[in-house]
Amino acid sequence: MLTVQKFTFNPFSENTYLVYAQNKEAAIIDPGCFFKEEEDELTAFIQDNKLTVKRLLNTHAHIDHVFGNLYCSTIWNVPLELHEKDIPTLKRMPAAAELWGIKGYKESPMPGAFLTEGQKIKLGDDEMEIIFVPGHAPGHVAFISHKHKFVIGGDVLFEGSIGRTDLPGGSLEVLMQSIKEKFLTLPDDYIIYSGHGNETTVGRERRGNPFILEYC
Repeated sequence: MLTVQKFTFNPFSENTYLVYAQNKEAAIIDPGCFFKEEEDELTAFIQDNKLTVKRLLNTHAHIDHVFGNLYCSTIWNVPLELHEKDIPTLKRMPAAAELWGIKGYKESPMPGAFLTEGQKIKLGDDEMEIIFVPGHAPGHVAFISHKHKFVIGGDVLFEGSIGRTDLPGGSLEVLMQSIKEKFLTLPDDYIIYSGHGNETTVGRERRGNPFILEYC
């Protein structure tokens, strides 16, 4: 059994996910905690539920998804894991913080391991499969539990929208191909936990997402 806990953090209203198994092994995905009270909220939940953090994962390395990388890697002594193609994105984030006028940005550590498509993230007796879904960012990945029918999708597909493609390394054509080949091939009842906003389902977006209706 995998449980998905969502936290909404930082000025960008980014969704941070904590996925944990029945044996209390947990993975932190896209830690967006920026303010101390957000770090405290994440820490308190982990402590109160007696979880053991085993993995620190980024779907991609845009600033709103990596604010908490340093904090989480330090507090729980786990290396960051990211797709190799998003290293240039991660390296640009100090400059992005300056551009956005963000004071107090704590620079993320570099990955201790790389994520690859087809790799399995094991938590207890369960697992999530990694899929490669570029377009919003060149090294974007998502995590699928086929057993529990959910996707931790980052900034690929939102409720009624898609990830922006005007940032460095973005491409509308590539993003729509990722959505068509990796998301729309899933059954309608799979839940999509997005990087911003509400969760949705594959079926709901297949039927009503204006970008899918136009480009897919």
